Amino acid sequence: MTDLAIIGGSGFSKLEELEITRREVIHTPYGEPSAPVAHGVFKNKKVAFLPRHGTAHTIPPHKVNYRANIWALKHIGAKRIVAIAAVGGIGADMAPGVIAIPDQIIDYTYCRDHTYFEHDLSQVTHIDFTHPYSESLRQNLIAVAKKVGIPVVDNGIYGATQGPRLETAMEINRMERDGCTLVGMTGMPETSLARELELEYACCAVVANWAAGRGDGPITMKEIEAHIGRGMEQVITLIAALLGSLK
Repeated sequence: MTDLAIIGGSGFSKLEELEITRREVIHTPYGEPSAPVAHGVFKNKKVAFLPRHGTAHTIPPHKVNYRANIWALKHIGAKRIVAIAAVGGIGADMAPGVIAIPDQIIDYTYCRDHTYFEHDLSQVTHIDFTHPYSESLRQNLIAVAKKVGIPVVDNGIYGATQGPRLETAMEINRMERDGCTLVGMTGMPETSLARELELEYACCAVVANWAAGRGDGPITMKEIEAHIGRGMEQVITLIAALLGSLK
């Protein structure tokens, strides 16, 4: 049974170092996941991998079937999920190339299927979402990053926007007033769905660009891809160290 699952985001649609033993097509009550779940061995540890945007990176953020993805990982026996995400930097300490382990999230998304608790309920169900991420998994990521010499920002407030367009400068200004230090498009409802299924979940965010109005000019894909490429190399090292620390 696989204890840890990795959800790969933009720039992380495949895990080259993963020795795949099998791919599992999973049909869920909520439709089809983004891709078959890849089971394999990474640094001598069993791990499962699911690319959030599909194997060819063709599913935009607002069309990801988050419920199917999280349900599928629960179904295969995963207890912990590390979600990799490319984000924009809002806070002064969130420059392009930085890796952050956020501790809070604000949801600006809409019209997404965001809960499992809506049909055939024996009672109305609410989850405690005061602290949206698993603190033990967050601290584990922070500790192994320090051990292998990868600098990370050990906190952050992730603002989840609808996409697929990038934000306006004034939207980023509003988000900053709300307290956001990072902006991305896939953090919700992925984070809350994991909580509903009682899975430990943490986000490893790679800052790919300054958010709108924070940089010196327009945001370009060339800039984003360059920072993602460098950041993901560090993420692979971080994931390997995390696997080595898990019991």
